[in-house]
Amino acid sequence: MKSNILEAFSLEGKKAIVVGGAGDLGQAMVEAISQAGAQTVVIDFDDRVFDICESFTKDGLQVHAIKADVSKIAEIKESYQSALDLLGGKVDILINSAGIQRRYPSEDFPEEEWSKVISINLDATFYYCKYAGNTMIKNGGGKIINIASLMSFLGGITIPAYAASKGGVGQLTKALSNDWAAKGICVNAIAPGYMDTQLNTALINDKKRTEEVFNRVPMKRWGNGDDLKGLTVFLSSSASDYVTGTVIPVDGGYLGR
Repeated sequence: MKSNILEAFSLEGKKAIVVGGAGDLGQAMVEAISQAGAQTVVIDFDDRVFDICESFTKDGLQVHAIKADVSKIAEIKESYQSALDLLGGKVDILINSAGIQRRYPSEDFPEEEWSKVISINLDATFYYCKYAGNTMIKNGGGKIINIASLMSFLGGITIPAYAASKGGVGQLTKALSNDWAAKGICVNAIAPGYMDTQLNTALINDKKRTEEVFNRVPMKRWGNGDDLKGLTVFLSSSASDYVTGTVIPVDGGYLGR
């Protein structure tokens, strides 16, 4: 770690890839690491990724956009290589924040919806980790941040695919850390709690469920993207060089209840 603690949090000269960076939480994380100095490539299926990156570029940040369907392995491979080319063949930071949610009673959960949730939330996370891991090992190390969830710890209701995928992300994070820590790669996960995002629109609009959530969350509010920024920069920087294999909740105290 650098002798000056503020320098330890700097990402100047670092190269980053953020998967799912057009989402509410992903966009905040892109902004955070880019403001800290990283040159960042954002991969997302939503066309908004181009407008978002253009806006960041106008603010003086080094941000590039790539559109890809991360449910398809061919597009994962292609988008990773394209991102690597934009970054000059090096990646220091990978953030996996792509994710979808589907709600059905477990006994009626459609097979195609199960497969899609698992492919985007878990399979894509592994493949991007695998490709970035190979690059990072060759280059002497790096930082990987996966986005888990409170459902990495809890089962939820009517979300078996999401809970299974996010439980898998938590365990995948630990497994990759075990394999790669000695090779210079720190692998951690952030587990957001109840967040004010498009993914939770139905939940937020349900007054009864909102009351139930707030009865459990000591801070009595929804989280948002800004709540992830500090931890994201920390886990991306040399300030966290001895932190690996963790799943860190950002949940307003929910799990403490």
